[in-house]
Amino acid sequence: MNEEIFIHESAIVEHGCNIGAGTKVWHFSHIMGSAVIGSNCNIGQNVFIADGVKIGSNNKVQNNVSIFTGVECEDDVFLGPSMVFTNVINPRSAVNRKEEYKRTLIKKGASIGANATIICGIEIGSYAMIGAGAVVTKDVKDFELLVGNPAKQIGWVSEYGNKLQFDENGIALCFETSSKYLLNEGKVVKEN
Repeated sequence: MNEEIFIHESAIVEHGCNIGAGTKVWHFSHIMGSAVIGSNCNIGQNVFIADGVKIGSNNKVQNNVSIFTGVECEDDVFLGPSMVFTNVINPRSAVNRKEEYKRTLIKKGASIGANATIICGIEIGSYAMIGAGAVVTKDVKDFELLVGNPAKQIGWVSEYGNKLQFDENGIALCFETSSKYLLNEGKVVKEN
């Protein structure tokens, strides 16, 4: 293991996993052997990361999150406390469905709130924000803001995380970053 990585003495990090420099793995977490974790990540207490999981750089995985085979998180993703991923659509204890694991992709900069549930086989777009306790059952567009069960869109957010207010021309500004966003045909694009 890289000396620039912090692994708490109570954590289990299996031989073969790849962890980038500056990453911290906290109390009672378990990382399996073929997991890949980027640099400068924070893996909270009691986190499980399964074989084949890919986590980009600068991710924050809060306490009590299990990331199952089939999940991939790009860079700058936030996974809130006790949020849940699934990887099989129709699980049964007596039926082995390991060959049916679905891929779930969380794109760059997305945030998933505490206790949210992400049903497998979907894609959460860049900088999307999922509210606490939401149950996400379908793909989420870039910059979308979703809440509820089942999750429904209630607006759009900037890269900074603020709710965007669009004018009659479909233009919104994020004053913290001086960025301009365009709403066109149900999609948001950052202009600068």
